[in-house]
Amino acid sequence: MSAESSNEKCLSDYTYLFKPDLLKGKVAFVTGGATGICFTIAEILMRHKCDTVIASRKWDRLQESAKELERGTGRKCLPVKMDVRKPEEIQAAVDKALETFGRIDILINGAAGNFLSPAAGLSFNAFRTVMEIDAHGTFNVMKVVYEKYMKNHGGVIVNITATLQIRGQMLQLHAGAAKAAIETMTKHLAVEWGKDKIRVMCVAPGPVADTEGYRRLGGRSVDSEYEKAIPIQRVGTREDIGNTVIYVVSDAAQLLTGTTIIADGGHWLTSDNNYHRVQRLFQSGQAKL
Repeated sequence: MSAESSNEKCLSDYTYLFKPDLLKGKVAFVTGGATGICFTIAEILMRHKCDTVIASRKWDRLQESAKELERGTGRKCLPVKMDVRKPEEIQAAVDKALETFGRIDILINGAAGNFLSPAAGLSFNAFRTVMEIDAHGTFNVMKVVYEKYMKNHGGVIVNITATLQIRGQMLQLHAGAAKAAIETMTKHLAVEWGKDKIRVMCVAPGPVADTEGYRRLGGRSVDSEYEKAIPIQRVGTREDIGNTVIYVVSDAAQLLTGTTIIADGGHWLTSDNNYHRVQRLFQSGQAKL
């Protein structure tokens, strides 16, 4: 998600699980890349010799993040100001990316908006806004990148979703509906665009400890509870998600398309969708993710 601290920092230490030059010569376009999980995805792409474009609405934050990514990885990072709800801004951003790098091999769709709310308390505008940012925004960016580059050159698209929609997470109707729409689009486009040498995938993170969303859901105080509920006995990290994405965009995953990799250590299988606990968090005012 993109609701993160503006002072993003690259990893102080990184252990390579793949060849450091795995993505040499490639270029990635990352929406929501100025903050949070997608900042770290951009960083790990760059650590594997992939130049990167990060796109978001807040220019100051974008510039700071791009400088930090370049400092931490030694690769080029182009910041582009863009609202995923506005096709004309996406077109201008993609044009700038192509003018700068000449190609877009990898598209990561991570721009998102979320908050906690009972379904009955959702305003029409709130539901529409989340759908526009998450579902419409993801479609808009995929369509523009497809038309301007991938249609003729191929590539890999990775949509960052979630596990909310799998089991009907309470207080998350709006986000779950949006993520379900993205996963459905992913299947359709995998079928339609496969002939163009394009793979379309989803990566669905579960709880990720080093994110603002996790902290707002009480992560700091319930780590042990979360860990006990997860088969692998720990929550994920942003680095975990970045490494998962590296695998998905690599040639090792050539047979993967039109499906979702759930990166949560089995959390969604065993964790308690507890009404009273989540309701207490909601009532405490920790509502925005």
